[in-house]
Amino acid sequence: FVMRLQKEQYYSEQHSSLINKAYQTLLNPLSRGLYLLELSGVELTQETDFDADSEFLTEIMEINEKLAEPKNEAIFEEIETLIKVKQEELTREVTAAFERDDLQEAKKLLGKMKYFANLEDKLKSKKIPS
Repeated sequence: FVMRLQKEQYYSEQHSSLINKAYQTLLNPLSRGLYLLELSGVELTQETDFDADSEFLTEIMEINEKLAEPKNEAIFEEIETLIKVKQEELTREVTAAFERDDLQEAKKLLGKMKYFANLEDKLKSKKIPS
């Protein structure tokens, strides 16, 4: 009986872990989109092959430059707002692309979302006092 209970507890813990991982994957628009691409057999490569949109890349460079400056709460708040707005916009666009079954457009947009997720991570690390 004890052995059976231990096995059930082990399986319960394993399944709970999988459920939590699935929930976290589906909760975040970027990881959810990447998962949907994966289910469709489309991979997002490291060197995303979306057209090198010079306006987009310039915007990313400018934000990176602002993040490289000395700590400035006003700039951090401005960047945080910009990132949030861009992520919401890209999430709407990628949702529409999936609804149209346009996987190449979804892939391109998810590549852009990865850039903003990286910027968000940089911003968080800058805001945490060292």
